Amino acid sequence: MRSLAHFVMRGRLQALLIIVAGAGSLLFCWISAAALALVTLRKGAGYGASLFMWALLPAGTLLYAYGDSGPMTLLVGTMALALVLRSTVSLSLSILAGVGVGILIGLVLMAFSAESLSQLVAFFGEFLGGLEEQLSKEGQTVVLPRPEAGQIAGMLGAATAMVSILCLLLARYWQAALYNPGGFGTEFRALRYSMMVSAALAAVAIALWSFGEQYRSWAMICLLPLTFAGLALIHARVDALGQSKMWLTWFYIIWLLFDPVKFMLVLFVIADSRINFRQRWPKVSGKELHKHDEYDRKDD
Repeated sequence: MRSLAHFVMRGRLQALLIIVAGAGSLLFCWISAAALALVTLRKGAGYGASLFMWALLPAGTLLYAYGDSGPMTLLVGTMALALVLRSTVSLSLSILAGVGVGILIGLVLMAFSAESLSQLVAFFGEFLGGLEEQLSKEGQTVVLPRPEAGQIAGMLGAATAMVSILCLLLARYWQAALYNPGGFGTEFRALRYSMMVSAALAAVAIALWSFGEQYRSWAMICLLPLTFAGLALIHARVDALGQSKMWLTWFYIIWLLFDPVKFMLVLFVIADSRINFRQRWPKVSGKELHKHDEYDRKDD
């Protein structure tokens, strides 16, 4: 992956090739988005905007021909987060901006993609209907809830925001690997939110969750920054105590499989915003802190 980042940063033609090629693919649009974020972070907003306009051509063609807005929304979301990070040099604010990206994309889909959402509602209805028939063969009638258009729009908004944040983190990792090795790890492990921000995000998520099933996907958008802050907290603990990386592997497996672990992680983040666990953990000696200004500077 580092060789790909190096190829992208060799020149405008190389960056344009990777970004445009990926933007027209359902499978590789995330590479295009991450490469776009990389050149924006390193070269500036103007340089990134010109490549972004070219990337819209294949993404727009895919939207027009097949009605798939996924690559388009991912490019827009990642570009927006990259611009925030470029201007603020704050990873926490950039990830927090992902909440706005997810909500905005969900609202845009509800306003302009009603037909596509209706098709998804019908698809889920048929799929869940077939699943109900299979489960009901044992003699007990099973009824599964059907998602509505608003719920699906929230799911797509949450998914796009999450992948946009992941693409931004990949771009930041590439940037550090090329210009400041080890800097990304230090920056990510320091990711943390104040008590006011954490409480506000949790309160909005709880309020949306209490409104019913249709709004729960929107509540998940508000929990994205806290989720990434929780993952950063786990990485910080492993690094501070000098634990094996295998411990992280097992944690991610458990985190992916069990939903209660996800909510427990959010609770730990809220507690961390008040207590600051990082200051209380013993640290392995000999660790060097990496400065960010070296790979945040503009190229001449």
